[in-house]
Amino acid sequence: MRQFGAGLRWTGAAGAYSRAPWVLGALVCAGWAFAFPLISNLASQRAWGWSAGVGYVLAALVAALLPHGRSAGAARPIRAAVAIALLGGVVVPLVLLLVLGQAQSEVFVVQQSAVRLVHTGSPYLPHPANWTGYTPYLPGMALFGFPHLVLPAVLGDARIWFLLAFLVCLVLAWRILRGGPLAVPFAAVVASPLVALPAAVSGVDLPMIGGCILALALAGRGNAARAGVVLGLVCALKWTAWPAVPVALLLLLQVGGRKTALRGLVWTGLVGGALVLPFALAFPQAMLEQVVRFPLGLSKVRTPAGSPLPGHILAQMGPYGRTASLVLFGLSGLLVCVWLVVRPPRDARAACDRLALGVALAFLLAPAGRFGYLQLPVLLVLWPRLAVRTRRPDGGPVLVATSEDQRREVGAVHSAAPLPGVHASASAHGMAESDDSVHSRDAVHALAAVRSDRTASAASRS
Repeated sequence: MRQFGAGLRWTGAAGAYSRAPWVLGALVCAGWAFAFPLISNLASQRAWGWSAGVGYVLAALVAALLPHGRSAGAARPIRAAVAIALLGGVVVPLVLLLVLGQAQSEVFVVQQSAVRLVHTGSPYLPHPANWTGYTPYLPGMALFGFPHLVLPAVLGDARIWFLLAFLVCLVLAWRILRGGPLAVPFAAVVASPLVALPAAVSGVDLPMIGGCILALALAGRGNAARAGVVLGLVCALKWTAWPAVPVALLLLLQVGGRKTALRGLVWTGLVGGALVLPFALAFPQAMLEQVVRFPLGLSKVRTPAGSPLPGHILAQMGPYGRTASLVLFGLSGLLVCVWLVVRPPRDARAACDRLALGVALAFLLAPAGRFGYLQLPVLLVLWPRLAVRTRRPDGGPVLVATSEDQRREVGAVHSAAPLPGVHASASAHGMAESDDSVHSRDAVHALAAVRSDRTASAASRS
């Protein structure tokens, strides 16, 4: 029996932890981080680049050189590497920047919008003199500035609450998508530059991204009310989240029918409308100028967002280039809408893919944009796939034999295992046992029977 047990191995998550992809990924992240001290003119981004770059390099070394542990197996170096990357990419720079009071302008804009909302009833300045006075967000974003009014400076910083909302949404979406063990993929995604950089220096887009993923996960399960509430909250943050509404409604239509989709639309309208409509009616000009025209580069004051994306390059070519950028922007949205109607999504992953394509084209072709905006489509594609890949298996662990004789014995064990109906009947007669204990007992008995038959046949031949 001991020899047989030594020839078996568990097929599980630990076997999937190959070092090479993790080392390569950490080195790529390090190169990306170390570029910021060289190319960025923002002190917060340069500080993040130094801290994160060192953390990623150390993570690569740990993933490559740390020996396997007997208990944790191949997963041990990977877990240690991810922890170091998380420390260097998120924890250290975020704490440092919080203590120094450094952040990108978006953080201060959100906090000041909350102050204005409390004192004037509007999160918008009526006539801002420069771009720092513009609030290019919908009224719901001001909610993340309220902790700044009641908590100490560090704890009230909006970045903490942006990140917290994002993390909660990711965890809930993972559970809804029935993902398996969460710790390593969750920490790896948060430690990556996709999340680590905005979490440390800004984070204003993180709640929107997490909310879109959660809303589509809920829609994929046919939960119209909850999906509608989350959509309404997300759509009250930034209008760039609005494309998620038709995608989620089409998914609800496919999963639950017209009544389900209509219920989702009603909840989205109620929640989003309650947060946005009163301000749109009271301050229409301010919202149009600051929320719509300013992010698109059409306002009197130009936005500082100017990454060399195709739409921005076209817009720099004069009036005709700006018009071409807007036309392409509209055509891309129309083509994605046609694709949604012709091939509606049937699950959360397909819905995330379609939304990712739509917003990616919008960000690429808009007259003004930043490379950072593309984190939304990347995470939309990445997170549902990670959850599906690590989905918990429906059956028990599989035993794999390493020799021909052992392989025959394992086959006999599996063929001799009783069907689920046997366990069900036993439960009905008051003899229920846990699944693990039943399978273990049956496997041992079957194995003993196989070995007994072999012994008897050998004795008869002799």
